[in-house]
Amino acid sequence: MIKLEEWAEIRRLHLAEGVPIKELARWFGLSRNTVRSAVRAVEPPRRERGPRGSSVDVFEPQIRSLLAQWPSMPTPVIAERIGWTRSLTVLKDRVRQLRPLSVPPDPADRIEYRPGEVAQCDLWFPEPEIPVGAGQRRVLPVLAMTCGHSRVTDAVMIPSRKAGDILAGMWEIIGGRQLRG
Repeated sequence: MIKLEEWAEIRRLHLAEGVPIKELARWFGLSRNTVRSAVRAVEPPRRERGPRGSSVDVFEPQIRSLLAQWPSMPTPVIAERIGWTRSLTVLKDRVRQLRPLSVPPDPADRIEYRPGEVAQCDLWFPEPEIPVGAGQRRVLPVLAMTCGHSRVTDAVMIPSRKAGDILAGMWEIIGGRQLRG
């Protein structure tokens, strides 16, 4: 495998200065076929490594089963139970990745939002038809928006459920009106 600098220099010398491939092969100590490939290549050479394994990979099923039974088991105890004889650093890193997968969800967990972080918008179609002019009556949608942090809700009636009308309604709620609780 040739280096990026060699590839660039081979292409420059051959294409711009006309140095023969045989001469370049001798200068760089490469085979002529390697030099030909470098001259023909449109992209620079890349070296792609395959995924490397870890010494912990063999023990991962045992670690998962221990964490499934005791999610808060300390890493040194896990090391003792699986027969780990190497440094704890690599094992601690893997346990740190696997531990959240075995911890059951907290049933009393509460999602908290910062002010302005999230809002929920919904369309509501109330039953009464409203006169819209020229003797016509329609059910007009109501855009309701609830803030995630404060749970404050406000609503505005919009002329249709087209994207432009929905966005205009959102802007009216956000910027032009005071939110009421």
